[in-house]
Amino acid sequence: MNMVLTDGSKFLELERRRGYPLLSKRKWGKTVENYVLEMRKIDKKFTGVYALQGVDLKLQKGEVHALLGENGAGKSTLIKVLGGIYKADSGQILVEGKEVTIQSVKEAQQLGINIVHQEIVLVPHISVAENIFLGREPVTKAGFKDKRKMIREARELVMQLGLDIDVTRDVYFLTIAQQQLVEIIKAVSFNSKIIVMDEPTSSLAEREVEYLFEVIRKLRQQGVGIIYISHKLNELFTITDKITVLRDGQYVDTKVTKETTMDELIKMMVGRDLKEYYSRGKHSIGDVAFEVKGLSQKGIFENVSFKINKGEIVGFAGLVGAGRSEIMQAIFGVAPFDSGEIYLEGQKVKLKSVRDAIKKGIALIPENRKKEGLILKNTVAFNITLTVQDQYKKFIHVNRKKHDELVSKYIQAFSIKTPSQDQLVNNLSGGNQQKIVLSKWLATAPKVLILDEPTRGIDVGAKSEIYTIIDKLAQEGMAVILISSELSELINMCDRIYIAAQGQITGELDHEDFDQEKIMYHATGGR
Repeated sequence: MNMVLTDGSKFLELERRRGYPLLSKRKWGKTVENYVLEMRKIDKKFTGVYALQGVDLKLQKGEVHALLGENGAGKSTLIKVLGGIYKADSGQILVEGKEVTIQSVKEAQQLGINIVHQEIVLVPHISVAENIFLGREPVTKAGFKDKRKMIREARELVMQLGLDIDVTRDVYFLTIAQQQLVEIIKAVSFNSKIIVMDEPTSSLAEREVEYLFEVIRKLRQQGVGIIYISHKLNELFTITDKITVLRDGQYVDTKVTKETTMDELIKMMVGRDLKEYYSRGKHSIGDVAFEVKGLSQKGIFENVSFKINKGEIVGFAGLVGAGRSEIMQAIFGVAPFDSGEIYLEGQKVKLKSVRDAIKKGIALIPENRKKEGLILKNTVAFNITLTVQDQYKKFIHVNRKKHDELVSKYIQAFSIKTPSQDQLVNNLSGGNQQKIVLSKWLATAPKVLILDEPTRGIDVGAKSEIYTIIDKLAQEGMAVILISSELSELINMCDRIYIAAQGQITGELDHEDFDQEKIMYHATGGR
């Protein structure tokens, strides 16, 4: 069964049911020349190659404007030009109708422009208030840091956005969702006219995304213009007013959100129709390949039991902190577990280390590919062959032919876009990096493949390619475990879904019973 994406009408209907201010109630037909930001014909080259060429972007006060495009389309470069990290080679930037030159991050902030980056950059062991005012702390008449004033002003900002965060608490003790909100509070504290949010929901569960959207709505009501970058297309129909699409460093078009469809946006992004976004063929389900019984790790997860058959894709759903990643890490030998049994093809196995897991035929694609899956400052070839060096190395001798054949096999099979196998992985897009992580572990010829958030932070075209790879592996008989925070991904790719909450398996659904509300019911512990 192949699923074709539809338009955003169901997301707008969901807004209606929830009682949120409808984007569709805005006067779309009326042209309001009230731009807080205009970027005109922006060009930027690196080593003679255009990263941006003639790019336009207009943002109105109180507007949420999505910037959409595949990895490498120029989104990050455009935002860095706006934020003072890069200087455009040519073009104009106007803030509230006045042309400006932005030479640094500080100058951008002085103009009311702030960027909330995808990677959280807060200092963990100081308070929320200290993070908000870091480097610009209020002082007393005697010249000392005025902690009372800092706490008072931080609380006012928190209240202004309708949040419930203790500003005296160290950031270290906050959830990822709360830390993301602190980054936004910090941006607001600069009296921002323009806030850029770069993949703000990448580490958030669905319920936490709603908290973030509430904050965005409040900022919109206060007249703040928001540039919103996300690869999750359904979010755009929920929260944005307009969408600007970039492709290969060039401006494609700007659409009013309620007047476009997902299919149209995808075609604009990739330059072609993606008829089969989710790739799901017919799986021939075989015998039990892998089974876990009563697995427990004190304080982390308890009495976890599940099984997966050959040729089956089994999903794991749950909110952030449900324990899904920790369960898989224990199975893979990254962390010890206190009790429980693991069976591979009916035989009980002991997995005390990652090396044991690999030898038995288990592979884990980690959630954070940059920190745990790749050596970014090394080459494509080095990363692909990292787990199987003993196959072509003997003492100091390297079988170069065997090595190159293995690398070429995966570059071609997965259409990895790289100038050569000697290219540094750090220079490739997120989608190509993820294909290299997949290649590295598939080179070990696993029987069981565990994928933890395999499409996080990659563009729609690369996602489609990853889905095709996953589906093909299952068709070839591999047992695949798919952890994802995107319910649409699980529903469209999996044969069965287990749901976790607070370190326990709280539900199991067969394909014919898949339903978002059922999954969320179990994910919240039946609440």
